[in-house]
Amino acid sequence: MSTQTIERTSTVRKIAPRYRVLLHNDDFNSMEYVVMSLMQVVNGLTQPQAVDIMMEAHTAGVALVITCVQEHAEFYCDGLKSKGLTSTIEPED
Repeated sequence: MSTQTIERTSTVRKIAPRYRVLLHNDDFNSMEYVVMSLMQVVNGLTQPQAVDIMMEAHTAGVALVITCVQEHAEFYCDGLKSKGLTSTIEPED
């Protein structure tokens, strides 16, 4: 009788760290322009969501746009900046 050893290897998938994309209030762009820009840059963002984000930035000074992996966060942040908006990213806690 032969004995066979089966070695099992398991891979642990590490979850990629997530980043918050923040929109900062500015005194230069119209509210309509900010809403339009948000919808153009962040695919799938509805007009009511974009309005909420714009109003949060307007009243609180900063608003959360989206939380995602770093590569996407940088893409969205750069897209907002290219529209003349002030945006930053920060690691999610």
